[in-house]
Amino acid sequence: MSYRIGFGVDFHQLAEGRELWLGGVLIPHHKGALGHSDADVLLHALCDALLGALNLGDIGIHFPNTDPAYKGIDSKILLQKTWELVVAKGYGIVNIDSTVCLEAPKIKKYSADMRSVMAGILGISEDDISIKATTTEQMGFVGREEGLVAYATVLLKAISY
Repeated sequence: MSYRIGFGVDFHQLAEGRELWLGGVLIPHHKGALGHSDADVLLHALCDALLGALNLGDIGIHFPNTDPAYKGIDSKILLQKTWELVVAKGYGIVNIDSTVCLEAPKIKKYSADMRSVMAGILGISEDDISIKATTTEQMGFVGREEGLVAYATVLLKAISY
């Protein structure tokens, strides 16, 4: 197959006293995501989308939260390692579409920086990365600001030499 589609999703709780990392960018906020790593839901969802597109399992298989080597790890490193697996299979990215669900903070002003970070790791154009945000209209755990969610879809194409 020359094209492959992958979908990823990630959830993390929010807590006082934690940093909020999204798309590889530190976002100022009074709450941050809890997790074994830096808990960057957007990069985790993207890793799962990339892995899923090529039937390589999920982020938990490659970077288990039971492994002390990944304690507190920067998720940009996880994305880089995931990208290396994709390249080894002979695929490149056509485009990425993603959505982050959270009530606060508003992240629109950080999306260009997030796209830049992701593009730099993946060796693609920022124009090939879409990052959207939405609230849940104050419903559920996202609406109560207990957690956040990210979804990512990626289209891969086999690289022909």
